[in-house]
Parts: sequence; C-alpha cells; structure tokens
Amino acid sequence: MIPIPPPSPIDPAPVSVSPLHAGDRSSDRAGDGDGGFSLPLRRRPAPRRRVRRYEKVLIVVRVISFLDMVLVVKQHRCTHSASCACIKGHLSEDALFLVFRHMNWNPRLIAILSCVCKWFDEVAKQVLWKEFCHARAPKMMLDLHSGGSHIVDGNWKALGKLLIYCNGCTKGGLFNNIHVPGHFVFRTRFSRTAGKSFLPLPCKSDVLYVSDPCEHLDQGEEGDLGFFRGIFKSFATSRVKKMLIEKRARFHPRELCPYCKAKLWNMFQENMIPRSASARLGAYDDSVEYFVCLNGHVIGISTLLPLSDSEEAADE
Repeated sequence: MIPIPPPSPIDPAPVSVSPLHAGDRSSDRAGDGDGGFSLPLRRRPAPRRRVRRYEKVLIVVRVISFLDMVLVVKQHRCTHSASCACIKGHLSEDALFLVFRHMNWNPRLIAILSCVCKWFDEVAKQVLWKEFCHARAPKMMLDLHSGGSHIVDGNWKALGKLLIYCNGCTKGGLFNNIHVPGHFVFRTRFSRTAGKSFLPLPCKSDVLYVSDPCEHLDQGEEGDLGFFRGIFKSFATSRVKKMLIEKRARFHPRELCPYCKAKLWNMFQENMIPRSASARLGAYDDSVEYFVCLNGHVIGISTLLPLSDSEEAADE
C-alpha cells in the first residue's frame, strides 16, 4: 500500500483520494473498487475540537509572521525623483557593510552616500556611522553604553561628526563677534579624566568626555583660541541637567547645537564652569565658555595662554 503522509499541523484539510475514486465516497477500505486495486485510505474528518485548535495555531502563526515582518524587517523606500538610479533597486545592507568595512569606515564616503537618497541616508545613520564611531573610539563607545545607557542610539551621525569636526564659530553666533571657520580634524583625543575639570563640584559624579583644545593661533585681538567639544554620558539623568533645570536656565534664543540641532544651555552664564577648566586647557582665568545641548553634546572656547606662560603655570 502507498503510505499516507501525516496531516500538516497548520492546514487541517483532509488528504485527497485517488482520481479513480474521487467521486466514490462509499469505499473507504483498501481493495474496494474495480480491478481490486489497493488505494490509499481516505482519512476521516478531524474532530471539531482538533480543527478549531489547528485554526487557532494557524492564526497565531500568521500574527507572528506579520509582527516579524513589521517590527524586525524594516522596509526602506526611496522617495527620490523618477530619474534616480535607486528605482532599479538597492544594494543589500550586508554588501554596503562589507564595502565600507574594507574602506575603514571612511567618513567622507559615508557622508557622500547619505546624499544619494533617503534609503542610503537611513542605512548610514543606523549602521555605517555607528561602526565608524566604534572603530575610532572603541573604549569611549563602550563606556557611553555601559550601565544601560543608550544616549547614543539614534545619534550616531551627530557623534561621528563630533569626533572629527571642529565647529569653530561665526560672528554673532555662540561666541559673539569671533569668526573662525569650522574644519575637519585628523586626530583628536577625548578624555574622561579631563572632563572632570569641567564639572561643578556638586556634579563630579557625572561622566563627561572632553577633547583636547583645537588651537587657532593669532586670531587678532582675541589672541590664541582653543575650541573643545565633548559629550556627557546619560545626560538625561545627569546632575548637571538637574542643576540647570533647578536654576531655570534659559536656552540660547537663536543658536542650536551644530551636531544634532538641539537647544543649548550656556554654562558660563549659569556660573557652572569651575576654575579647574582653565587650568586644564592652559587658558586665562574666566576665559572658558561652553554650551551643552539637550543631547549632552558640549561646544566650548577658551583664550589660551602663551606657551611659556602656560608651562610656568603648570610648574606652579
């Protein structure tokens, strides 16, 4: 006899019979019918409870499949013009990952890719900039995400720009009439230890990474300027933010964070910059000024001491 496959647990439909006896429902035994052929037995209908159970399982499987498609597999659609080459299809994220890993996560090429269309921009934000940050500052990224902190999630592009770009300043902007154009930097060191020098005494338990000053010498009447930048860990729950809220500090009326476009608080205006910050930077007293945005990015400026004076200050 021909073996009968077991019914599917999802589809409770009965097994079909041979075409020779498709219309004959009177013979259920092997051997019945013309010529004594041995035909497969026709399965009896499953009990009502079993059918209902199969139907419930089928519904659950379909719901899970739908949720998996919606929540896990995120679909990106290109909304470029009809002449965009992207309408012919995109490379997979895995292919882009391998290509940019081979190029050591080149930030210039990531920025160029982001300009192609919204799909590539989304991949760059969620994947490529994240890998760039981990490749450039692995220990810093690990610390920023330790202890359940996810402040960087969704802001990888802003953090990547902060790592490699000195914003400078424009006339009438954050730092009054000073004009220094922004530029990319080849290498910058961010220090958690240095960040302690920029925190007021009640906030020493906060974690702040601050860069070495980017020196812009001989800026006319302003002298030698040093621009620095940084980022707070878990700024949303930091003592600095709590202190700013308690002081009812006001945001800057016009300017936004150059890295994430969030609103800015002036730490100098709120008298929250300790004297240790100028000593750390090798700057004149009361010349250090910095802003912090709602996402914890720090942008600051200082007037640097001449090299000989700063060395004598360090010896003292």
